[in-house]
Amino acid sequence: MPNYDYLIVGAGLYGAVFARQKTDSGKKCLVIDRRDHLAGNIYSKRIEGIDVHVYGPHIFHTDKEDVWKFVNRFTRFNHFVYSPIANYRGELYNLPFNMNTFTKIWPDVKTPEQARDKIREQVEEAGISSPKNLEEQAISLVGTDIYEKLIKGYTEKQWGRPCSELPAFIIKRLPVRLTFDNNYFNHAHQGIPLDGYTEMVKRMLEGIDVRLGIDYLSDKDEFGRLVENIVYSGTIDEYYDYCFGELEYRSLRFETEILECPNYQGVAGMNYTHNDTPYTRIIEHKHFLFGAGNPDKTIITKEYSAKWKKGDEPYYPVNDERNLAIYEKYKNKAKAEKGLLFGGRLGTYRYMDMDQVIKQALEDSGKF
Repeated sequence: MPNYDYLIVGAGLYGAVFARQKTDSGKKCLVIDRRDHLAGNIYSKRIEGIDVHVYGPHIFHTDKEDVWKFVNRFTRFNHFVYSPIANYRGELYNLPFNMNTFTKIWPDVKTPEQARDKIREQVEEAGISSPKNLEEQAISLVGTDIYEKLIKGYTEKQWGRPCSELPAFIIKRLPVRLTFDNNYFNHAHQGIPLDGYTEMVKRMLEGIDVRLGIDYLSDKDEFGRLVENIVYSGTIDEYYDYCFGELEYRSLRFETEILECPNYQGVAGMNYTHNDTPYTRIIEHKHFLFGAGNPDKTIITKEYSAKWKKGDEPYYPVNDERNLAIYEKYKNKAKAEKGLLFGGRLGTYRYMDMDQVIKQALEDSGKF
């Protein structure tokens, strides 16, 4: 007789939500993770009293009321609004693309109508009617000037290939507004956990057996004897030992520094949009919690995009035609398995925001 009803591989957001829901319904769960800490890529830790987002910035935002209600069981959020800055060779522009951006990049533009006309004029000059790639999609949204200064270099660093070779849908995540609104997200709820993401996940997992530093794939058979149902939130291709080939990801590298100054850049996120700068952005962590922590020091993280290889952390799935065809083979193989569920970004090979991951886990826990 199995010792647990569910083995959940991955102590990140998806695994923690799934485990909480099943435990609350009376099931016994074991959560394991190959890392030595909880919370997966939303892991945060306090340094100099500053809550540092170790694997890159995570701003919680949602308009899903059930998700908002769920997370508020485990933490309180502040009212942080993400308003990043784009730095193009020392020129600073507001993001997302809005009237503040347009009036600075085009000094003769003063009204929304003039901005709309300027963009339309540049789109017509580019001759784009049906965007076939990211470059054409970006120009169709904001014109050539903004594409060249604020999108092209950043995106090519992030994905490691020319914008003309990237699918158009990637750029649809960027909001464009004809208002003077610097709020990157327009969801009803937005903020940062006052106690940090790690503490939030820790509370989700209270009363649940958790074992860290354990690699499930190195001892699949033994774990299979413990449980009837396995929930896996790692990479699906690794689970199947790459039998249909490797899926492609983008990885990240971080350089974090403690600086002897109270405020380095005056904003939580600054994107560096020219290829001359090797990193994509600098995060200044204390601004997420409105300056909390050591008043005389600050902590910044430079974020570098990198080509993924085995052994690296996978962050972003490369959802092009080739990779999606490979993923479909893994997905179909998984469907034929009894007592096995893949979830989260890596398990389902798609980019998701935190609220989408939580929503997926809430729904999956009711069906599996």
